[in-house]
Formats: sequence, structure tokens, C-alpha cells
Amino acid sequence: MTARPDSPEVILRTVFGLPGFRPGQARAVAAVTEGRDAVVLLPTGGGKSLCFQVPALVARRRGQGTTVVISPLIALMHDQVSALRGLGVAAAAMNSHQDEASRRDTVRSLLAGALDLLYVSPERAALESFRRLLARVPIALLAIDEAHCLSQWGHDFRPEYLRLGELRALVSCPVIALTATATPRVMDEIVTSLHLREPERVRGDFSRPNLRFCVRPLRTDVARLENLVATVRDHLGEGRKAEGRAIIYCSTRKKAESVTKALKSAGIATGYYHAGRTKLARERAQLSFEARRTRVLVATNAFGMGIDYPDVRLVVHFQCPGSLEAYYQEAGRAGRDGKPASCVLYFGPADLVTQRRLQDKTASGTKGALLDAALASIEQYTRAQVCRQVLLCAHFTGSEAHPACGQCDVCSGTAEAEPDRKPHVPAPTLALPEAARAVIVEAVGALARPVGKTNLARALRGSRARPLARLGLMQLAHHGQLRAYDEKAIVAAIDELLAAGTLVRKGVKYPTVWLPGKAVRASAHEPRKDPTTRTRPRRPLYNDFVRSLENYRKRMARKLKWKPYMVFQQRVIAALDEARPASRSALAKIPGLGPSRIERFGADLLDLVRAHERTAPVNGPKA
Repeated sequence: MTARPDSPEVILRTVFGLPGFRPGQARAVAAVTEGRDAVVLLPTGGGKSLCFQVPALVARRRGQGTTVVISPLIALMHDQVSALRGLGVAAAAMNSHQDEASRRDTVRSLLAGALDLLYVSPERAALESFRRLLARVPIALLAIDEAHCLSQWGHDFRPEYLRLGELRALVSCPVIALTATATPRVMDEIVTSLHLREPERVRGDFSRPNLRFCVRPLRTDVARLENLVATVRDHLGEGRKAEGRAIIYCSTRKKAESVTKALKSAGIATGYYHAGRTKLARERAQLSFEARRTRVLVATNAFGMGIDYPDVRLVVHFQCPGSLEAYYQEAGRAGRDGKPASCVLYFGPADLVTQRRLQDKTASGTKGALLDAALASIEQYTRAQVCRQVLLCAHFTGSEAHPACGQCDVCSGTAEAEPDRKPHVPAPTLALPEAARAVIVEAVGALARPVGKTNLARALRGSRARPLARLGLMQLAHHGQLRAYDEKAIVAAIDELLAAGTLVRKGVKYPTVWLPGKAVRASAHEPRKDPTTRTRPRRPLYNDFVRSLENYRKRMARKLKWKPYMVFQQRVIAALDEARPASRSALAKIPGLGPSRIERFGADLLDLVRAHERTAPVNGPKA
């Protein structure tokens, strides 16, 4: 049976070029398209916007009217409107940056029923003139984005949001409230304040398995800067081999500038962003970061909502933020492409003093209690002795029934003790007997590929951490056979076996252990080569074709005055490199393109494929 053209699944595929909904999105879309209210809590990067954009287009195709979106940031409105227009969606915004002529054009389009979505600020939504305007047009859906701003318990409280509940009496359409950072208490407050009627409550999975959370108790700027330079170099590399990007958050403008200066002195190309700079300077800093001319951006929380870059490999909080909600939202900008990334938080008692000074020196009564609770939550996180990802998930879901991540500093046993706290000293362990050492050697002999000595030791002790499963160590016959021995004792025994030549090291940057003289078998993911069959060589991650696609995307972004990801995302480039489509029908199979992008860019992309295939050398493209 053919799906209706106004169904959410068809719109998702044909307009947005996506094959299916992410967890949580389908429930939210189904609720509002059926005329019910919804409150949606999805983590940063979880795809909240589609929860109202898809229903907006469903409503328009069914002749139900325009969707009004309340959004707190003009820059965020501009980005979403530009992206939607690039997809062929009739979207517009009304804000204080518009001139009078532009505002009148938007009003005329709204009254003529020509808009699919209209974005407005909470300040404009509170105006009596705007409310009279709403009464003159059919409204299909009212979407309140960043809904946590209405809660005094939230980290981005905006007084204007408290009046949005009044809009409920002016419209007969469903209302959807969305946020990425709300505790169960804040979620209840959102429902009450907006007068939502038995809303569908959608709460996404807050675990981010590709992120490694880490707290480093460094008190002085000297220690933090030294650690920061090493951490940035370790995650991004140096020179022409640098990959990915890093965001460094500071609590004050002065600190952001001093950290930027220190990183530049260390030879790291760095920009900085804070509200004290001119609009032009902020735009230049952001554009340089987007174009990867500077791979590191030091910023205050002014570099906030709506930030979405796929390849941020590292987020460092040089100073502790004022709440766990703020921390999770900012740290969650790492690893949007699903690849491994790190979130590092520097912490010391002085950070809490700084936050108190920044938020309100004279906070008292209810406001003081809110500040105390927020600072207590972030302090508890920094000093926790349980999985950091479990603690973060529990903060937002109210449940501790989350599996340990197996890779944060607590799970991996690398958490550092605070200088003013006496570190835990484990009981001395005895050297491993010969029988236990024989188990180590036998286990290495049974491995398909070399592994690190720490991971091997944890497997022999019976750990079931997720990284061990990826390495195939949990299927090892020797898994758990040395659970009676301390991990450090096993690692020490491995070192002694290496020194004696019974085991050997493989690799330099990430050394692993192996048996001397034993050949390393091919990975199960790499098919064995048949010498009688000539196959196309596997393409490198970065090659001339990928470079030409990225350059084309930059040119089109400049021409259209878009951000590069609005042309198409990095994952589209990877898919094009993998598939090398030769026709429009083949382009249609690339996830993330969709009909509107194929119509606009398809001919150029096919030309790029053909040009590369003509010039590619016989032995495959060069990296």
C-alpha cells in the first residue's frame, strides 16, 4: 500500500532526505499530528526541530494552517529558516533585526496563508499586536522551543517565557514544548505553565555512548593551560594532519581571551567568541571555526543554543559551569557525528566562587536556594565515584537504571583524586604466580589481534565494559580467569613478560601486546584478498574527491549565504565518496540529500563524480 503524500514518513523522506525517525521523534510527531499536546525532552543533537517541522508540513498539506514557533535566539531562527528555505519549505521569521519592509512582507505572507512555519521571539509573542495577528489566521500548531527557559529552576530562565501560557487561550491547535535540558521537576513546570492538556511525554535516551566524560581536579590556571595544550594536541593532532575541532568553554570573557592567547602561543590556531566582542568580530570568529581555518574556539556561554557541528572531537570546560544542565548542553556539542569524542571538565573550589559571583552576589531566598541547588549538582558530579554518564542520565530522567558507560574516567579507573582530599590507597598486592602468568600468555595467544595491556588485564579480571566487547575480549575463553588478582598486579606481570621477551609490543602511539613471531590476522571486517581477482582499492578517509566535494560545498554556501552544513552535511560527503553515484536515481539513494537538494545540486555532484573518475589514477585516489 502506497503511503499518503501528507504522511510524516513521506515528508521526512522526500523533504528532509532522511530514511526514518530517531528514537522519540516518531511519538512526538504522531501525538501532534493527531491533535494532542506533547512535551519533548531529547538530548542535544537528538533532533528536536523535526518534531515540529514535520508536523508543520503535514498540517499544511492537509490545509490546516501555519505552524508558529517560539524560539529564544535570533541567530537560531535565522539558521533554521535558511535551512528550511533551502529544502523548499515556506518559512519566515519576525524579529527585531528586520527592517519595517521585511516585517510587512512577512505579515502579508502570513495573512495570505503562504507560510508553512513562522518563527517569532518570546518577546514578540507577548505583544498584543502579535496576538491580534494570530486571531486572523488559522494556526495548525504552536511549538515552544527551548521550553526550559520558562522555569526558574532551569539554567536559562527567561521571564518572557512565563507569558507564553496565555497563548493557549488564543489558539485551538495542539501545543508542543521542546527542550534538551530539563529535570523531571522542570518538565512538570513546563506542563503546568503552558497549560498542556494530558500531553504525550517524550523522554529520549540521554546516554551518549560515543562520549568519554572526564573530570580533572586542577586548581591553577598554569596546570590547566598545560593540560589543555596537551589535550588539544592529543585529540586533534597538529599541522596538516589535524582533524576535527575543539570547543573550550570559559565562565568569563577575560578568561576566554587569556586562554586563547595561551593556545596561540603554543602554536595552536585558535579563535574566541563572547558577548563583549562586536557582532562582526563574533561572526568572523564563528565563520573561521566553521571553515576550519581555526580548529579551536574558546567561548563563553554566548556560544550557545543552536550550535551544531558534526566533527567536534573535544569539548573542554576550562572553568566549571553553573549547573549540570548547562554542562550537559555544552558538552553534548561533542561527537554529533557519532564518532568518539571527549568531554573534559576542569574543577576546583574557586570555580564555585566564580559562579556565585557571576550569577548573583546577593542571591537570597528562593533565588539563592536555586543557585545553591544548581551548584550542588555540578559539585556532586565532579566528586562522584560512580559512572559519570549514569549520573548525567539520572539527573534528567530521575532514574538510575542506566548501564555504566565503561569509558569515563571513573569506569576506566583513571579518575584523579582532588589535591585537598586524601587519595584512596589500595592494599598492596602480591606478585602473580607462574600459573597466572601462563594464563596471560595463553590469552594473548588466543587473541585475533593485539590489544592494550590494560584492556587485557580487565578482561582477565572479568570486566564487562563496552570497549572490551568491541575488542572481542568478552568472548575470550580466559575471560575472568584472574578475577582473584588486582588489575595493577596483572598489568605489572604483563610488563615483566614484555621485558623478558615472552610478549612483545606492537605499535608506537597506542602500544599493544602480542606473541613474538606470531602473524597478525586480518580483521574480520576486512575481506581476504583474492590474488586472481582485481578489485577496486579501498578509498582513504580523505582524498581528492572528498576535497572537491568540501570545496564545492563551501562555494555554494558562500553563494547562497548559508552555512556549509545547510548545503549538505559531512555524512552526505562520506556517502557520496562511498557510492560514487552516476545518475539522479543513484543520488536519490544517498541519505541526507532528498529531492530539493538533488534538484539544486544534483547536476553539479554528478559532474564532480565524473570528473574524478576520469582523473583518478589506476591504483586508486591519493590521500
